[in-house]
Amino acid sequence: MPKAYVFTRYGGPEAEALVDVDRPRPGAGEVLVAVRAAGVNPVDWKQRSGYRRPGETGERVFPVVFGNEVSGVVEEPGEGVTGFAVGDEVFGNTVAGGYAEYALLPVAVTAHKPAELSFADAATLSVAAATAYDGVRQLGLPAGATLLVTGAGGGVGAAAVQIARAFGLRVVGVASEAKKDFVESLGAVHVSSGPDLADRVRAAAPDGVDGVYDLVGGEVLAEAATLLTDRTKLITAGASSEAVAELGGARVARARTAAVLDEVARLVVNGDLDPHVTRTFPLERADEALRAVEDGHVRGKIVIEAAA
Repeated sequence: MPKAYVFTRYGGPEAEALVDVDRPRPGAGEVLVAVRAAGVNPVDWKQRSGYRRPGETGERVFPVVFGNEVSGVVEEPGEGVTGFAVGDEVFGNTVAGGYAEYALLPVAVTAHKPAELSFADAATLSVAAATAYDGVRQLGLPAGATLLVTGAGGGVGAAAVQIARAFGLRVVGVASEAKKDFVESLGAVHVSSGPDLADRVRAAAPDGVDGVYDLVGGEVLAEAATLLTDRTKLITAGASSEAVAELGGARVARARTAAVLDEVARLVVNGDLDPHVTRTFPLERADEALRAVEDGHVRGKIVIEAAA
């Protein structure tokens, strides 16, 4: 039977297990994919802890397969599916988990993988890179403007810095001192995280910042907001809608379309976006991959590799 890495109840790492599962059957508008790689994201372990995304409804039925983004090869199109055939190399968001040998993808958020793109890189695009792309587009800053990115050393942050640079923006990236070289390699001016953040940003950008893309939340978001005169240019993927609304900003509005996936893939192929996959793990070591992300010190992206 196919293998999948799941959580069997809400809790910590003790709730995780590698188990045998039935091979999924694609429904209308879905494709069954033989997984080649799955991206690992903070939202994965947060969901194990009971987190639900904004707008997410319905009760989870355990065991729940981890993972929200994969790349792989189409094994079976569901009813009514057009544009995808058996053998197509694809990537996208999952219906019900991706740390597995097989996964279901909704065609609305599935794209064909360019031949120039590796399965590992493609597996990182539909959550982190697409979130970064949606946010930069949402801000709509003109070329030459200055964007502040908090959490610039993580998966979404690193993508946001690169995408903003590709759009002609100057970027100030907030991250730990340990990630200074990494953030600067992305094309951003590095500012260390910690108390008195606003003062350090003002020193790095004496003409001010025109927009803030927050990926941290809490006090970092609140302090970053003080740097803006126009709070409509404050967005976050690191705090709740209520928290950012109190500051005059908004959550990142996710497009969740295949068109966005095509765009981020194009950025990678053109050399404007490097997913920075820094480590890969086989499915049998999915626990180690998840711990690396849960510890919060990863540079770039971690990927789980699978083969049905």
